[in-house]
Amino acid sequence: MATHKNNSADLTETVTVTFVEDGPATSGAALVIADHGNGQGYDRLYPDDVLDAVAKTTDFKGKSGQKFSTFVGSGEGAVQVFVRARGKDDVFDYENAVASTAKDMKGSGVRELTVHLGGSDASADDAARAALGARLATYVFNRHKSKATLSKVKPLKAVHISTDDPKAAQRAYDNYYGPIGDGIIFARDLVNEPPNVIYPSNYAARLRTLSDIGVEVDVLGEAEMEKLGMWALLGVGVGSERESKLVVMRWNGGKDGGKPALLVGKGVTFDTGGISLKPGANMWDMKGDMGGSAAVSGAMMSLAKRKAKANVIGIVGLVENMPDGRAQLPGDIVTSMSGQTIEVQNTDAEGRLVLADALHYGITKYEPDAVIDLATLTGAIIISLGHDYAGLFSNDDGLAEQLSLAGEASTDKVWRLPMAKSYDKLLNSPNADMKNIGGRAAGSITAAQFLKRFVGKDTPWAHIDIAGTGMKNQRTDPRETTFGTGFGVRLLNRWVADNYEG
Repeated sequence: MATHKNNSADLTETVTVTFVEDGPATSGAALVIADHGNGQGYDRLYPDDVLDAVAKTTDFKGKSGQKFSTFVGSGEGAVQVFVRARGKDDVFDYENAVASTAKDMKGSGVRELTVHLGGSDASADDAARAALGARLATYVFNRHKSKATLSKVKPLKAVHISTDDPKAAQRAYDNYYGPIGDGIIFARDLVNEPPNVIYPSNYAARLRTLSDIGVEVDVLGEAEMEKLGMWALLGVGVGSERESKLVVMRWNGGKDGGKPALLVGKGVTFDTGGISLKPGANMWDMKGDMGGSAAVSGAMMSLAKRKAKANVIGIVGLVENMPDGRAQLPGDIVTSMSGQTIEVQNTDAEGRLVLADALHYGITKYEPDAVIDLATLTGAIIISLGHDYAGLFSNDDGLAEQLSLAGEASTDKVWRLPMAKSYDKLLNSPNADMKNIGGRAAGSITAAQFLKRFVGKDTPWAHIDIAGTGMKNQRTDPRETTFGTGFGVRLLNRWVADNYEG
């Protein structure tokens, strides 16, 4: 079995964020958010003719999307000043502006950035989101690089958010956006780790550390799952030397006895496809096939750190899908925990088998108010929606609307796709209660129809396919800096905050 030792002492995140009284930076770099008009906002901070000259040369009028950068003199030398326009009528995205500037600074060697929010309508919430943008945009994953291959250019070390009320901004950050950032980074770390570091037992051990912040964590091994009859989940992992796990995380922040929200995540720590083996090219990306479980895990961390006033349960099914002499075969029939039988026509449609038992277990044991599952489930969702929206499927219009609104507010956007009996019929099997694939047409929809069979009619349920958003090799969003994006952490937290915390 391959092993790996971490040779680097570097952490995945090194930037620190502070909130300070409004005032000009005297070293490093500064981002100034300029008002509409003649670029008011920088003149009171940096009364330098250079800025006016550059603004005039670039025809900078403070219109939305305009920007420029230059250097101005200071007592200690020079400060690089980035000016970005806030626009006249637009609701300005401070988070993205800071992230974009941090991206522009990459490789410059500048260690400090001071952000001047500008404008009288920049709130404490705006300042807190700006801080989150800085953290996300400066995230790196260096822990498996030796010192010899680390960049010689020192990264951004400190970001100071300059605001009229730093105490209010600090409260907004500590109470929400800081914990959100912690959860996203935790999720990114999980997805970015190689498969010889994150496998079911090691993954479960990392999740046990959430007990340090008040999350109750239980881990079920294969013996416990066998007693429960979870043969759909267990069948996926029989070809692996590594034992499958089911991890249950409980955050009890709401009223005693109040029905919980249930979050379920697919955690296939590596997916070879099993006997239905995937092509070798780019198979290494399948270390990210546990992105749904990472989102649920990161969300549980954020909920606990911000002391969410809600009862939330997170369940992740952790398996490794491998081909060997014991591996599940195309044509095998397995019995799920629900008693329904499944003909496994394709062993690479394994995530839905994991979720089937995890969903049934969580719903029957905890009787949740609503349930959401997240999974990197189908390549078909990338064909449908690309990498900007996750696919949303639901048996409840109200829940679907809640998630759509939470997606817009959190920037983890979702787009609802249809479900119907005509799609469900594609799963019918002559040999079992159902088969695990429905053919090439509407692949994401038939996957959702499969999961719906394990939910029941009385439970509001939503399935979110994050195959195109949870892991990305090419990224345009400046906040997304690595393969693992942490998509879903913000969405779930916003949904809980809006619908359970009042």
